[in-house]
Amino acid sequence: MECFIKKASKRWERRKDARPQELLAAALDLFVERGYAAARLDDVAARAGVSKGTLYLYFTNKEELFKAMVRENVVPIIGEAEEIVDKHEGHSADLFKEIMLGWWERIGSTKLAGITKLIMAESGNFPDVARFYHEEVMSRGHAMIVRMLERGIARGEFRPIDAQEAMNVVIAPMVMLMMWNQSFAACRMDKIDPAKYLQCYLDLFLRGLLVDPTLPLPTTDKSC
Repeated sequence: MECFIKKASKRWERRKDARPQELLAAALDLFVERGYAAARLDDVAARAGVSKGTLYLYFTNKEELFKAMVRENVVPIIGEAEEIVDKHEGHSADLFKEIMLGWWERIGSTKLAGITKLIMAESGNFPDVARFYHEEVMSRGHAMIVRMLERGIARGEFRPIDAQEAMNVVIAPMVMLMMWNQSFAACRMDKIDPAKYLQCYLDLFLRGLLVDPTLPLPTTDKSC
């Protein structure tokens, strides 16, 4: 009997420790499925298999839950990409390709893309949430792209350009592909192939950047 109680206690401890992650996983699903306004804490708790009171032990309100969900799922990916930029020693075109394809693999082609869709759709009604996302995700991503472009210019690999404005041009096609997959794909019979789209995007953009656009670009067969 004592052995049974100890085993049950250990299972309970593991369950208790796992609860924040289970709640964050449920929150991600519901925010992406329903949007910020329609996502209810009761439903998050129910999907995680806990009571609403248990949810409040970890998160005081929906905004704090959303922030924790972003910090759990998105912010670490930004940090990993920044580390890749910091440590890269090769050509800046290779770095650019690695970052953009990695972003698509880790965020753009996954349910995490739904967070960007949520922010774009609901930022006007929830400015504090939009401000948080801009400060912790978007501003860091933008700064990283500018840094990659400036790196290539400084090394004589990219033509001198306005890196800040180019950053906006870099981001737009990636957001378009992400939003297409999230919202518009069902409206068009001839589907966009993300792998071909990304290869074309990288070819066009990098040949516009390179000091010598005749240099061969590395090819990729990474599927999306």
